Amino acid sequence: MTQAAQTAAALWRQYGEDAVVIATLRAAEVAALGDTEALAHWDEVAAILLGETDIGPAN
Repeated sequence: MTQAAQTAAALWRQYGEDAVVIATLRAAEVAALGDTEALAHWDEVAAILLGETDIGPAN
């Protein structure tokens, strides 16, 4: 399991359907700081939560 998938699973356990909102907020925070590597991570987490990857939603 990738780091993004692990993060997505942890967020899903803690926040349920709101997990994607949390991931999106984190992505916005790191984007504002100019951290493109962290932004890519949080974008991947959000994509996993939305089921937009081969991994599927973390539920």
